Parts: sequence; structure tokens; C-alpha cells
Amino acid sequence: SVPFLIRLFPVLLTKFVFLNFLAFPFFVDLRRPELLLNNTVSLYLATEPGVTVGIWHTVPGSRGAEAQGKDQRWYEEALADAHPVIIYLHGNGGTR
Repeated sequence: SVPFLIRLFPVLLTKFVFLNFLAFPFFVDLRRPELLLNNTVSLYLATEPGVTVGIWHTVPGSRGAEAQGKDQRWYEEALADAHPVIIYLHGNGGTR
């Protein structure tokens, strides 16, 4: 019956494959990544009027000691140095 239901309602397949209705991890404030990951801050960019994108910026472990106790401005300046930047885009319906 599952293939028949998917054939009738193809949106069910995307709901159960991507689980975009589920916010995980539960009871965690994702606006404060420093509580979960060392050397990480949350930045927000206004891409267009009415749209804001949240970004986590994590410095590599080699700069971890240097990042201890630094504010958001230091992290923003760290984006402009000669080190490469890796962009990873992820989200689901509960967290984006």
C-alpha cells in the first residue's frame, strides 16, 4: 500500500525523506551555537528586505586558542583573512 499512497500523494515522499517538519535537536536554542560548539558565533545577514539569513561562523581548531573570549567583531574580521572559507548550507522546515 505504501507505493500506491506515494503514487497518489508524492508530497508524502519528500516529507518522510527529508523530515522537513521536524526540528532537531529538541529543546536547543540554535541561535546560541557557542553553547554547542567551541569557537562558534551566530551572524545574521539581511539578503533582501524582509529576509534575514542566520549563519554560524566556526573558526578552525588551529585558531581555537586565539578565538577564546573574542566578540562578534573579531569573528567578522577573521572572515577577511587569507584562510579559505567553507560554506555549508543546511536547514529543515523546523529550523529555517
